[in-house]
Amino acid sequence: MILIYTNKEDTHPTNVIKYLNEWNVPVFRLNTECILTDYEFEWWCDDRGVDFRIRNIKNDLQLFGHEITAVWDRRALVPSELPVVNEHDEINRHNLDEARGFLAFLRYYTKDIFSIGSIVEDRPADSKMLQLQVARSLGMPTPDTSFANTKDAVLKFARNYEYISLKSIVDSGLFLGGDKEYVFFSQRIKSSDLESQPDEAFSQTVSFVQNYIDKKYELRITVVCDDVIACKIDSQLQSETTGKIDWRQGYEHDLKHEIVEIPDFVSDFCRKFLKRMKLNFGCFDFIVTPDDKYVFLECNPNGQWLWIEIVTEYDISKVIAKNLAKMER
Repeated sequence: MILIYTNKEDTHPTNVIKYLNEWNVPVFRLNTECILTDYEFEWWCDDRGVDFRIRNIKNDLQLFGHEITAVWDRRALVPSELPVVNEHDEINRHNLDEARGFLAFLRYYTKDIFSIGSIVEDRPADSKMLQLQVARSLGMPTPDTSFANTKDAVLKFARNYEYISLKSIVDSGLFLGGDKEYVFFSQRIKSSDLESQPDEAFSQTVSFVQNYIDKKYELRITVVCDDVIACKIDSQLQSETTGKIDWRQGYEHDLKHEIVEIPDFVSDFCRKFLKRMKLNFGCFDFIVTPDDKYVFLECNPNGQWLWIEIVTEYDISKVIAKNLAKMER
């Protein structure tokens, strides 16, 4: 039995579940935001032993903990739906907090089962500092990098390069009135332009800066256990506002994607990196320079990949399903 922790809006599991069903591998999808409204459950530690049961009241599918052979900790959300909304907001908050605590306990309880995605390992593995340290220890080039909250420190770093790349640390958006979200895409900035910025532009936050590296193209490499799928992203065919600096801006501007072969040393690095991070899945971002040098940028431990499957028609869903199903045999 495959247990998938995700949410109702997540479309990534759809095709994976389709394959598992075709292969007669039982699968249970737990949409965690509605754990109180769409499921009934119990966990016990008594004369019966230690186990748990969850039943989806919408389709009557049922899961017992001892049946689980693999977990896909995909996109769990905190519980946010109640069967009955109390007139006291504090009571509603308390009830949802209790459900959130139960869900966290349950995910930790299943942590030692083979898993794609991990409540235990994903969060620390998301640290850009740790990632860069590990990448360099494995012999992979990375950008020179600084995190700092003073103008002096940022300028001291930036003066070594004509251009720097200014990035966000957590990729969170900003709402400045209305429904429009401002997304902090990576920016290419002339280092000398930082000199005129006021001190508080640096002390009010944490600046994440790297030397800007010219690109021939970029790679998004999706790794599932030993399977490595490399997608070439032709970001340099775009303008500076439609993906040349940050390819995420090219989603709606016909950004060209292509599945490609990559050198063995890059594939081996990705596998070793995940092993070091105690992960079975990761989405890697690389720059390939004009002189064909591979430079590691980051790894998203639970990254998005469905858009690559859609634009390239490479069946990543089947690869994930295969790796989940192999534990069933």
